[in-house]
Amino acid sequence: MKTIIFVRHGKSSWDYSVDDKDRPLKERGINDAFLVAQHLKSMGLQIDFAFSSPANRALHTALIFLRTLHYPFEQFRITDQLYDFSGETIHQFLKGLPEDLSTVIVFGHNYAFTNLVNTLGNVYLENLPTSGMAILQFDSDQWTRIQKGTTKELVFPKELR
Repeated sequence: MKTIIFVRHGKSSWDYSVDDKDRPLKERGINDAFLVAQHLKSMGLQIDFAFSSPANRALHTALIFLRTLHYPFEQFRITDQLYDFSGETIHQFLKGLPEDLSTVIVFGHNYAFTNLVNTLGNVYLENLPTSGMAILQFDSDQWTRIQKGTTKELVFPKELR
């Protein structure tokens, strides 16, 4: 069985004249990411590897999660393939994961994550909100064969505040 934990980056700020990749999180984004990370920690899932988009807002969200989970940074990578807004590049990235990984967590962006959760899961989602988390399981032992899975959990920060 394969499991993907999708986490959309926290609420970001448009207050700075910086490139898209450099946009920082707002205070609400930091707080919401921490709330969702605490919820994930309480679930006690065993995560084999973590991946993040290189965008500042996604990377900062990832760091909040990894610190909250006391996750080893040796099992964390930043990849340009997650800086995708359609989902096509991310889908190919997921299908190419090493087979010895069973559960991965990925930090990235919309509309890609909403599209992937809807395409790969069995519950329709209007929008994965900032700091939102979706956990999908697949009845497959090969990443190359993941297709329609089961949406095990959707976590939205406003439900945890």
